[in-house]
Amino acid sequence: MSRRAWFAGTLAAFAAAGTGYWAGRDGGPVPVLVERARAEFAEWVPASAPEPKAPTEATGPVVYYRDPDGKAAYSLAPRTTADGRDFRAVRASEDVRLDGSEGDAATPTGEAGQDTATRGTEGAGTSAAGPRKVLYYRNPMGLADTSAVPKKDSMGMDYIPVYAGDDQDGDVVTVSPGKVQRTGVRTEVAERRVVAQPVRVPGTLALDERRVTVVATRSDAYVDHVENVTTGDRVRKGEALVHVYSPEINAAAAQLIANPGFDGARRRLQNLNVSEPVIDEMERTRKVPMAITWSSPRDGLVLQRTAIEGMKAAAGDTLFRIGDISVMWVLADVPERDLAGVRVGQAATVRLRSAPGRTFSGKVAVIYPQVNPDTRATRVRIELPNPDGALLPDMYADVEIGTGTGKPVVAVPDDAVIDTGARQVVLLDRGAGRFEPREVKVGVSGGGYTEIRDGVATGDRVVTAANFLIDAESNLKAALQSMAAPKADDRQAANAEGKP
Repeated sequence: MSRRAWFAGTLAAFAAAGTGYWAGRDGGPVPVLVERARAEFAEWVPASAPEPKAPTEATGPVVYYRDPDGKAAYSLAPRTTADGRDFRAVRASEDVRLDGSEGDAATPTGEAGQDTATRGTEGAGTSAAGPRKVLYYRNPMGLADTSAVPKKDSMGMDYIPVYAGDDQDGDVVTVSPGKVQRTGVRTEVAERRVVAQPVRVPGTLALDERRVTVVATRSDAYVDHVENVTTGDRVRKGEALVHVYSPEINAAAAQLIANPGFDGARRRLQNLNVSEPVIDEMERTRKVPMAITWSSPRDGLVLQRTAIEGMKAAAGDTLFRIGDISVMWVLADVPERDLAGVRVGQAATVRLRSAPGRTFSGKVAVIYPQVNPDTRATRVRIELPNPDGALLPDMYADVEIGTGTGKPVVAVPDDAVIDTGARQVVLLDRGAGRFEPREVKVGVSGGGYTEIRDGVATGDRVVTAANFLIDAESNLKAALQSMAAPKADDRQAANAEGKP
């Protein structure tokens, strides 16, 4: 017993004794003593709690109808139970509220089960600015199912209320700081950088088709003598290769000597591919040589020698084949999937397997206009200077073509882009646990970064880790928003009662 209660009890005992004494004598000051004792007792003993008020009468329009036994079954229209009893009408004043308003006090005691199930979320419905309005209730397991009234799912879990303030940011998803830390969310700032994805393909060296010459006669002839030149030798322009005897050439030379100044005879020798120095020597010496000398038409490499002393060569037969290797071609087969990033004029690096550690630089000269149906690849030609002759025909090479424009572009890490197949999305970090999904247009990729052509600006912070979890939350929110206004039909009532 507390000290205050002990004093109050003692005072009350004395007052009762005094009252009996004076009542037994003459009954004089009894009322005065009683009033004094009552005042003293009220000072020491706290006032009792007020008597509970009777529940007020329900007012307002009918909001919905609920099962008369308090079960989790609701309807927006009047209906009956399986045994024929009517659902009870719930008016606006007695509706179960989740915003902490006074309507909770008017909830009848018969709804204790539903009231207990929903009061646990009252705190979530209030804010410093006042109560918030409940828009709808969503499935606690994340299923695409909503309800206009409180309800439970098949496992007895309460549906989660969605308030008006939750949708004020549109597509922005809010994640608690603790959840952000647990899921390992990481971000990075979008910056301008050069993005290039090199295309690495094998190639083969080949001669420049424009730098190959064939030495041949235009009339039947006999090989009289071949100079000491073999396949693989390097020759200079004008260097003698072979001496041939041709009756037709000798007849034209005799006509030229017999008719000096006759242009027709000189033109005939030119048509037979006799060189100008040989014709000038005929006119100067006024003699027809027994054999005509054929010289190299260019500087280059002897690729082929078919001339043999004493052989007869028909008109057009190849005696020598000379190739200029000062400029070489590299023919590389680029797969069809990489062809979109290859452009004429792009820099290319060539590495020879026969010269490890050495690189050759060139440019893409031609992209051939057809795709090989067997390999699904397109041939690309790269021109390389070959001043020291280290590049030889038919050598194997490793080719690396740098794609891209070489100019800085807005780029984000590859992990920041969520590719759904039909579109690409990145998540922008708005701070305070708020993330906004943004659809973007991507360009080339390379070096771990992807070019963003539209949707992200320099300085935007994008999510690079755990973005799939946030994107799933965003898709869930969008699905629930699309179902925020459930239709009041019989199917909803059947779902609320748990029927299929």
